[in-house]
Order: sequence, then structure tokens, then C-alpha cells
Amino acid sequence: MDATYVFSVRFRLSPDAPVSVEPATFETTLYRAADPPGEDGWLFFRDNLWRGEVNDPVHARELAEDALGVPVESVEYRRFDTDEEYYDALKAAISEDLELFKADNVSEALTKYFGSSVEVES
Repeated sequence: MDATYVFSVRFRLSPDAPVSVEPATFETTLYRAADPPGEDGWLFFRDNLWRGEVNDPVHARELAEDALGVPVESVEYRRFDTDEEYYDALKAAISEDLELFKADNVSEALTKYFGSSVEVES
């Protein structure tokens, strides 16, 4: 069972030494492993995404800065990569408490947070 959040991150280098760097801004891809459904942290998507976008850019930058250890200028959510086993477990966990997602069904909950950015690998 495996799933990963994929983000595009733009960051800058700010050397402490009296040097300069060119370019000072870079882009990279940040991968965050998804916690198993029902375990601590599994609601990351509900707390950080909305319709396939980062719902709080400031918070997303802070999370990326903590992970990368550099000043982050922007974070864009790209996709959720998952295998079928994880995706089935995620849908089952969501179905157990649809009120938690303010949704009438699992499909609506997934669309509310992930948009159309879920990629399921077999």
C-alpha cells in the first residue's frame, strides 16, 4: 500500500556568507508520503487541499520550508500518486465518516479535495 503527494516548490538560496548565487531561485519537486488511511496524518489532503489546489499557500510554504530547510517562495500541488490498494483503503476510510468531509458520497469527498489530480497505478 503506497501513496504520495506531489508538489512543485520554488525556493531561493540566501547564503549567510558574503557571496552571491546565480540563479538564486530554483524549482524542485517535493514528494510527501501519504499516511495510511485511519492513522495519524491521513487527513493531510482534507486539511491542506481544496479542489486540487493548496488551500493555504502560507501554511504550505511553511511546511515546505520545514522539509527543505530553505526559504520557499511558492508551493503548487501537482497530483496524488497511489496504488489501488491504498486508494481502496482511502475510499473505505472516507465512507466511514462522510460528515467529516461534508460530502454525500466518497466521490464527492475526493473531488472536493483532490480535484481530478489522483493518479492510480495498478
